Amino acid sequence: MVLVIYLVIMNLLAFVVYGVDKQKARKHEWRVPEATLILLAVLGGSFGAGLGMLCWHHKTRKPKFTVTVPVFVALWAVFCGFCLYQNYHLTVTEYEAKIGLGHEMTIVQVSDLHNQFFGFGESALLRKIAEEEPDLIVVTGDVLDSFHVSYKIAEDFFAGAVKICPVYYITGNHEVRLDQEKFGEFLDGIREMGVIFLDDAYEDKGEYVLAGIADASLPAFHAYGAFEEEKPVILLAHEPGYVALYQRLRADLVLTGHVHGGQIILPGKGGLLSPEISFFPEYYEGIHDVNGMKMVVSRGLGNSVLPVRINNYPEIVVIKVR
Repeated sequence: MVLVIYLVIMNLLAFVVYGVDKQKARKHEWRVPEATLILLAVLGGSFGAGLGMLCWHHKTRKPKFTVTVPVFVALWAVFCGFCLYQNYHLTVTEYEAKIGLGHEMTIVQVSDLHNQFFGFGESALLRKIAEEEPDLIVVTGDVLDSFHVSYKIAEDFFAGAVKICPVYYITGNHEVRLDQEKFGEFLDGIREMGVIFLDDAYEDKGEYVLAGIADASLPAFHAYGAFEEEKPVILLAHEPGYVALYQRLRADLVLTGHVHGGQIILPGKGGLLSPEISFFPEYYEGIHDVNGMKMVVSRGLGNSVLPVRINNYPEIVVIKVR
């Protein structure tokens, strides 16, 4: 979404600047330097520049423009197509976790949506989730994005999700940065839909315990103590970096996200960058066995500051828990 906003702005700017420069030329007034006009095309405004050339009949006889602008239209078209596929090609990853349940339960994990658009009403995302026939949907933070907030997209997602099965939600670091009055209204709304808000709370489900940790409570978490070992504990937490805490709480299965798959996954090396700007984070995707505790790290669905994923498709996680 950030990339889309940037390209819209650049192309509108290029179209307008080309038009202004044409008017200046007619009046023999001060002109926009040609280097600036070319730079607008190079930096992403090539579509607007090309449209401006056609609409304003401007620079259409100069090879510098008739060659350069179409070349960058083609390059940006290829780049945008690549980015769209990388950012919107929804994948489903399935894991198995044996934690001592007497039956199999299917959990769908949604993490780091970041207001990403997956069809009107989030229909593409919800359809893929429904196909997995989950018993639970858990949302492990950053369903909203503090840099380009859209409560509507998040509300559409939750409104559709609760029609599939019970939905549990905890906050991530981006929810912490939001206007808390507006965020409180959002919480009230999704609770009315039926979403169960599990920040710093837990539910005894009979055969197992389902617990959640608010991202704002990390690392000094003290909302509840370690669970008894008589029941398996499934813990929802946004960040995978607090492994020691999760072990102290005696969690058997921890579901996390936050790292966005390292944004760029390099074959043989792994995820490149964490949100904390550390290179090649240890936990960037997959299921990990940490001294008997299973921890799932979702690559997530959306982006925030960095607008492009590479070799790192958005991911719906399905966990078959036994």
